[in-house]
Amino acid sequence: MHRPPMASPHILLTGFEPFGGEHVNPSWQVAQALHGSVIDSLPVRALQLPCVFGAAPAALATALRQRPVLVLCLGQAGGRRGFSLERVAINVDDARIPDNRGQQPIDLPVVLGGAAAHFSSLPIKAIVAALQHAGWPAEVSQTAGTYVCNHVFYALMQALRRRRGVRGGFMHLPLTPDQAGAAAGQPSLPLAVQIDGVRVALQTALSTHVDLRITGGAVS
Repeated sequence: MHRPPMASPHILLTGFEPFGGEHVNPSWQVAQALHGSVIDSLPVRALQLPCVFGAAPAALATALRQRPVLVLCLGQAGGRRGFSLERVAINVDDARIPDNRGQQPIDLPVVLGGAAAHFSSLPIKAIVAALQHAGWPAEVSQTAGTYVCNHVFYALMQALRRRRGVRGGFMHLPLTPDQAGAAAGQPSLPLAVQIDGVRVALQTALSTHVDLRITGGAVS
């Protein structure tokens, strides 16, 4: 009987296809740039997710069967000035705009009967501190929204409950200067900075087993 080869340890890094009228998505540009690189002896495997409810978690689930040891999902967040480490995913889909297949779920659960929320298992405050130490804007974010980014984040953490020793989470990236939103005045960061920042985030996640106990909260 033929058996498939055992999956080798690796880092799974995901990004999204463009959406909302943009021609590029920095989350995928960054993931693609880091594909094949090695961080702390672990190769990075990049996966592009469709900006589509249902289809994106399905693609992620297939990649999780290859047994990564660390998963970082990236997304684009116009209006944010720097790297945003997401603290919590909520079990709600409430789409302000249709996804890339025209779906626009309103007030539906990501997972029927699932927990109200799941928290990131990454050392998010240590990652923020490392990014800030490097001179880049970074913050803990208290919401990943209710669009496909949160949809994927929730599905990831739901899946990782059954995978001992695998940590994962979500980070939003700002626009790059060449995107339409940046041209209209939204904050942006050069793509090269975003690539370096995600590399630092992955290195910190691998080397930090107990998160820093520093403030990362918000008043409102």
